[in-house]
Amino acid sequence: MLILILLLVVGSALVYISKFNFVPVSVNLGMYVISDIPLFYVIVGSLVIGLVLSYVVYLVHSISTSLALRGKDNKIKKNKEEVLELTKRVHQLELENEKLKHNSDAEPEDKNAL
Repeated sequence: MLILILLLVVGSALVYISKFNFVPVSVNLGMYVISDIPLFYVIVGSLVIGLVLSYVVYLVHSISTSLALRGKDNKIKKNKEEVLELTKRVHQLELENEKLKHNSDAEPEDKNAL
């Protein structure tokens, strides 16, 4: 409903602008000259071209941001896997440490040990 109201307001503004701006003008685009175009069309064309260009800039920025985030997500995933591996290794070393504490009364297995 809000979009419909917004479209009606924009349409009304365009009608108001077109009512007073039907003076024919010439548009110079480099080597090309377009003559006898109503000023209203130039105004609306400029608005549409500006919106399209801003949307393209937004898309480029959005794509670059998503690629940067994807790279960061891969880095985070890699680091989480490394943390998991290190946690497993710490757990194994703790188990080995407990075994060595409980077997401290036994003779050393190395014959050359003192």
